[in-house]
Amino acid sequence: MLVHTLLLAQMLATPSSQAPDSALPAAPPSVHHYLDLAIDPKGQHIASIDIRHETAEAVEPHGAIVLRDVTSGRETGRIDPCSQCRYSDLAWSPDGTELVFVATDETAGTASIEVAAGTTVRALTSVQGVVHAPRYAPDGRSIAVLATVAARKRTGALEAAAPQVGEIGAAPDEQRIGVVARHGGELRLVSPSDTYVYEYDWLPDGRGFVGTAAHGDGDNNWWIAELARFDLATGAMRRIAKPDYQMSFPRVAPDGHSVQFIGGLMSDFGAVGGDLYEVSLDGGTPTNLTPGYAGSFSALYWRGGRLYATGLRLDESVLIGFDSNRRNPMVLWGVKAATRAADGDMAIANDGHFAAALEDFAHPPHIVAGTSPDVRQITHDNDALIVDLNVQSLIWKSDEYFVQGWLVGPAHPTDGKHPLIVHVHGGPSSAALPTYGSDYSLYTAIHEWVDKGYYLLLPNPRGSYGQGEAFAAANRRDFGGGDLRDILAGVDAAERVAPIDDARIGLHGHSYGGFMTMWALTQTHRFRAAIAGAGLSNWISYYGTNGIDTWMLPFIGASVYDDPAPYHAMSAIEHMKNVTTPVLLYTGESDVEVPASQSFEYWHALKTLGVPVQLHVYPGEGHLVHKPEHVLDLRRRLPAWFDQYLKP
Repeated sequence: MLVHTLLLAQMLATPSSQAPDSALPAAPPSVHHYLDLAIDPKGQHIASIDIRHETAEAVEPHGAIVLRDVTSGRETGRIDPCSQCRYSDLAWSPDGTELVFVATDETAGTASIEVAAGTTVRALTSVQGVVHAPRYAPDGRSIAVLATVAARKRTGALEAAAPQVGEIGAAPDEQRIGVVARHGGELRLVSPSDTYVYEYDWLPDGRGFVGTAAHGDGDNNWWIAELARFDLATGAMRRIAKPDYQMSFPRVAPDGHSVQFIGGLMSDFGAVGGDLYEVSLDGGTPTNLTPGYAGSFSALYWRGGRLYATGLRLDESVLIGFDSNRRNPMVLWGVKAATRAADGDMAIANDGHFAAALEDFAHPPHIVAGTSPDVRQITHDNDALIVDLNVQSLIWKSDEYFVQGWLVGPAHPTDGKHPLIVHVHGGPSSAALPTYGSDYSLYTAIHEWVDKGYYLLLPNPRGSYGQGEAFAAANRRDFGGGDLRDILAGVDAAERVAPIDDARIGLHGHSYGGFMTMWALTQTHRFRAAIAGAGLSNWISYYGTNGIDTWMLPFIGASVYDDPAPYHAMSAIEHMKNVTTPVLLYTGESDVEVPASQSFEYWHALKTLGVPVQLHVYPGEGHLVHKPEHVLDLRRRLPAWFDQYLKP
């Protein structure tokens, strides 16, 4: 990472001490969140990590694991053995009698694998490092996990980087498959020590695993990972397939003959979208089972001998079932809302009962459960926080594409024209979903922006999930081209249906959305104010300083050293004299995905050119801003910037 020492010293004063005087947006006293929701195999009990988030307090909330009856939603037990720990990764045993979870003590740097039978908890083992994804063996006698022993950072490129000192890249963290007996004992690491395993699944006979894996730095190499088989006894690794697209959710068929996975063009590990693929467990060329499917699959589940998937079809989150040949996806349930669970978007029992934590722009999180069409809301903790909004799923034409986006405004707008904020999602392989609170980058909930007098447009331009692989790949080698035209056409569409003042339009984005914001200001003067979080201004310098350079290969087709032309063509820094729009920039000091130096370059150019600009660097943060005091600072700072220029 490039660091401008003098500038960094000036920027790293405590952000909250620099925050504007504007008060926080009005916020509800607390919102009840249901995290890592899991349903037992028989479809009788739901477990979730329940957190009451005080949005106006700079305190990291502590959650407890809550057990509920599926039918009534009645609480049947509460598990909270470690008051200083953060719980995660809930998973039921095959017989439904036990629940495994991870308890992480970040102060001590330990992760404990814990098992609860009812509300009685026992610790199986503890690791100095990071643990994820516990799963029982098919016979229930042991539990596998993904473990990073002596981890130097949190798992994933979204997290803050480890200090870049000494010999760079010599000893990257390696996430490995580990196994511990159900009754406890030492964790035995199985997969090779020089290989980073991203995801895994047990073989039905319990003798090994399949997983996606790559040698070397785990943050950087997911985009070139292979599908592999790991032997439980010896740890030997054998390649099954290495396609030229990204893979997620590898799942072994119950007969043990084949592996199903989601494959496609994906820009971030964990942001899943693509087609359903299948390959023999013995290896070979994967077959696309759903070519031309008009949607994006996001998770896979084998339950009761049947394959299920969740996904996004235009503006609906859907649960999908497959017949025996796995080539005919059938929508079993769909909803214009966002769904969340522990392992994917929904939790599914062996008989097809499912549950999810559901939310949309107007309705805060609540648990729903059942089978289609009898899906019921079973929790009501947040019912008093429902808000009245006008939400429209807009579809507009842009070039040869039909593009979808969300327009959110007041249910009863006042007379006159209103300002509009266009919020561009990250990715680009992702989608704007209807969520009650903020997404990872807006920091202030959609309805709070509306309360302040704004309309919001959340477009899903080409490159987004929801309309199939051709649409998701339509911005390949064209970042800031067709996708920007899609966004500008969306502004036109919003103005046709809502009282929007074209002279008071703001633009905001984070990550890829931050790039789009920086780039758009060099191409158009339509936006009166802008905010770019973790933005990307110079693709040439970015290629050599970020920690995930392999992500660009499937999107651009070659490295910057082999084909620099497209990297120059989409670099905002080469067109800075076109920018006249006031810009607020913010970034994490230790960002792996988009180094802070990218914001410094943009800030320096605008400072030199006399364009109003501010840059705020948050110490110790990675690609996402986590620390409560920094989130609170952004909750003040972002509205104050738009208020200054758009005056609701």
